[in-house]
Amino acid sequence: MPAILWILIGFVSGSIPFSLLLGKAALKRDIRTFGDGNPGATNVFRAGGRWVGAAAILLDAFKATIPIAAAYFWGGLSPSAMVAMALAPLFGHAFSPFLQFRGGKAVAAMFGMWAGLTLGEMPIIIGLFMALFVKLVRPDGWSVMLSLAGGLAYLLLHHPDPFLLAVWACSTVILAYTHRTDLAQRPHLRLFFHLHKVKTD
Repeated sequence: MPAILWILIGFVSGSIPFSLLLGKAALKRDIRTFGDGNPGATNVFRAGGRWVGAAAILLDAFKATIPIAAAYFWGGLSPSAMVAMALAPLFGHAFSPFLQFRGGKAVAAMFGMWAGLTLGEMPIIIGLFMALFVKLVRPDGWSVMLSLAGGLAYLLLHHPDPFLLAVWACSTVILAYTHRTDLAQRPHLRLFFHLHKVKTD
């Protein structure tokens, strides 16, 4: 199959707004009216659907994992074409043509991307860093960036493959863009933020 077709499949798969569709089907709500207004799985949780939110996360991850893994293990793509293929579902999620080229923040799709390339290895590493930094740092966009930095350190130590490093760099740029509102704010330690809020309230 030509590389451009693999990339198109990845983009279309990534662009399917599963979280929005599940919110409407299972919760009878437009999840974009909750939280930060984006059509991602976090707002499914905010809309009141714990199990639906978990399903949305899995679907948003698998819509990246499946086409990427198929292309990586069986597509025979060149490294440069595979980098584009790995990023295609993230672009689809962040700039969905089904939502007037607006989309979510692509965190679940990023986990799905790494699952497609490394199976459980990188999702576990980045997930552990994220579990830590979400508790320590706010806004959440900074937690995501710090977790990705931890993922980079792991790659450099254990898998300094130019292909994987290129995927990391490009996907980090995409997530920096989707979290640009958070990153425009200064990061704060959550404990310091809460203490400061208590003193000023």
